Amino acid sequence: MDESRHQILQAFGSLVKQKRILRQLSQEELGFRANLDRTYISGVERGVRNPSLVALVQIASGLEITVSELLDSLEAESQNIQ
Repeated sequence: MDESRHQILQAFGSLVKQKRILRQLSQEELGFRANLDRTYISGVERGVRNPSLVALVQIASGLEITVSELLDSLEAESQNIQ
């Protein structure tokens, strides 16, 4: 995996984790709300999973935020990466 891809996945995972913790949700609860397995959420948060568009929508829904809010946060973070 190239370095920039890895950094983006890690930045996204970190943002998901921050938003999950802010909402006082466990990985299991977020997984339930997003209709995804807890281990999948864990992989996303660790930056080892590259979520599909469908999973992205499900994660945002589970966090009760919009996809654009999630991606805006990622865009701001990724500007620090490049």
